[in-house]
Amino acid sequence: MNFFNIILINPILNIMVAVYQLLILIHVPSALGFSIIFLTIIIRLILYPLMHQSLRQQKKMQQLTPHINKLKEKHKNDAKRLQMEQMALFKEHGVNPASGCLVMIIQIPILIALYNVLLLVVRSTSIQAINSRLYFNFLKLNEMWNTNFFGIPLAHTPKDLLGTIGYGIILVSVLTGALQLIQSRMMMSPSADMPKQDKKKTDEPDFATAFQTQSMYILPVMVGFFSFSLPFGLSLYWNTLTIFGIIQQYIISGWGGLVDWLPFLKKS
Repeated sequence: MNFFNIILINPILNIMVAVYQLLILIHVPSALGFSIIFLTIIIRLILYPLMHQSLRQQKKMQQLTPHINKLKEKHKNDAKRLQMEQMALFKEHGVNPASGCLVMIIQIPILIALYNVLLLVVRSTSIQAINSRLYFNFLKLNEMWNTNFFGIPLAHTPKDLLGTIGYGIILVSVLTGALQLIQSRMMMSPSADMPKQDKKKTDEPDFATAFQTQSMYILPVMVGFFSFSLPFGLSLYWNTLTIFGIIQQYIISGWGGLVDWLPFLKKS
């Protein structure tokens, strides 16, 4: 854990405190909340090349889906031949199915470190707990930061804030889940781009498609539920992360499957 602190958590914390001190210097209100937002953007910009490559590979895989389905039908009784034909297809189109996994393996430790930094920041009640991790004296805090973001305590959960703020705080969890749903839908191909299949084939269960569809709905519900029980500062981080992801997804492949729900997006 000390090694994890040295290579990831402490550097990320130092970047965040540097952003915070800069915002304080120019008298930005709710500086800690905006520090979380800017830190998340900085981390996503660092990861942008990896995410860009992963999304491009994902788009290529979606474009190859009709060809893969044809190969599955043609070689349904010969698994070895099917595997060889699929690998040849991937090589021909410059697709590496494992690249997405590699990108996730690289990203996960960074995002876990960012999560731990945010927990430390919003829950810490001791200046020493923060200052002891900072590299330079000019970064060290003279007083504990204000953990409110426009009147909402970053360290409190929406669940805890029901009594003081009211039921309006539930909108935080609704927004978190809605943004996740939008991103999940954008990652799917529009129905117009999906290959036409015979009715007999469409009646057969497609595990991959069914799993993707179920995940598209289950993940946003889970994210929204967890955001209701986790500190508001983490929802701020997650929503910033998701909005950045939506923008990046749009740059790579447009609105994707979202046009099936909002047809007017086809014109944009």
